[in-house]
Amino acid sequence: MIRYILAVLLSLMMCHAVCAQVIARYAVAAGKVSRNNCIVRTPMPATEDTLLLLEELSGNKRIPVPVTINRDQLWWIMSGITPAGTARVYELRTARREEMMPPRMQAEKRSGAVVLQQGPQLILQYNSGTVDPPAGADSVFRRSAFIHPLWAPNGAVLTSIFPNAGHRHHMGIWNPWTHTLFEGRETDFWNVQKKQGKVRFVRLEDVVSGGAWCGFTARQEHVAFLKDGKEKIALQEAWLVRAYPAYYNGARREWDFTSRFRCAESEVTLLQYRYGGGFGLRATPSFTAQTSQVLTSEGKTRKDADSTRARWVKITGATPQGTAGMLIMSAPENYDSPEPLRVWPENMEGGELMFNFTPTRNKSWQLTNGNVYTLSYRVMVFSGDLTPEEAELAWQNFAHPPVVTRTL
Repeated sequence: MIRYILAVLLSLMMCHAVCAQVIARYAVAAGKVSRNNCIVRTPMPATEDTLLLLEELSGNKRIPVPVTINRDQLWWIMSGITPAGTARVYELRTARREEMMPPRMQAEKRSGAVVLQQGPQLILQYNSGTVDPPAGADSVFRRSAFIHPLWAPNGAVLTSIFPNAGHRHHMGIWNPWTHTLFEGRETDFWNVQKKQGKVRFVRLEDVVSGGAWCGFTARQEHVAFLKDGKEKIALQEAWLVRAYPAYYNGARREWDFTSRFRCAESEVTLLQYRYGGGFGLRATPSFTAQTSQVLTSEGKTRKDADSTRARWVKITGATPQGTAGMLIMSAPENYDSPEPLRVWPENMEGGELMFNFTPTRNKSWQLTNGNVYTLSYRVMVFSGDLTPEEAELAWQNFAHPPVVTRTL
């Protein structure tokens, strides 16, 4: 009987060794700065196995870590605080079906939209369908290809669309180029009331749910309206949007926004102008000069931030659900970084807020055929507030991610 039990145990151990084959081992070094709930990615190792589990090795413990695998990249969150100068170790192994974790981050296609959420908590909505302006407004303001609503962790909506008669073209989070030269003609894709051009949704790609993030890729186009009444595509664009799990007791969440664009046929010059492109935001009407605050990485406020440069901009204000806000971070690789800012003065439309990271505020940008151009941003949405030191650490995590070394 004892021999039988030993044989069974040995068989189970051998089976587990086969079923739990280690595919790769990684060391993730924090580097010179402390890391807080840091996003990590590395090339996905070649394997034919489809059931895979990532575990952190911590002492004698093996802690399962949710992952997202997309475009041959492996993503996870280095949870909690990782002090500067330290490293953490992870193993990717084969798994049994019962060990697999359901995706906690969901991207759901709905009628005319993609909604990102974590369980029941809504994160943001990308509008692929055309949205009509308020009754009585000119149909020229009909728009697709923008983000609204953007929700704070406390449920507050932080964006606004079709805000008023003077700025019906403001659409939550959007990024048309304003002052351009296309085929010898100045063309404005932002101020659609000029009827020179606009941005349109084309198709969805890569709608992804996963353990580490959910998101989508959306194809868009900048369309020029020609003098003869015809249309011509000037720029082809892809939006890559990824949202990550909430942390800090659910009060903070980050999501990435990347725009990749190229000339469709003719070359385009993005002319120097005070706003346009980059990252445009029309904030909730709850954020006014009296109820909200702006702070940049250089210590500027709403009174003096316009036309200055910044790595990040923090916008905090009062909402019906309590204090909430956004930390908008610009990648150091972006054009003319640190990017110039467009921040509305306090006397605009009752003190309401429009903000824009504006790559071409100080100089033009010549786009040539055959090249792909990229602008990347990370946004932290939060309930309550965060300190300038926390904002700077979040930017460091974004701009200078930890180094991942494969050791096996």
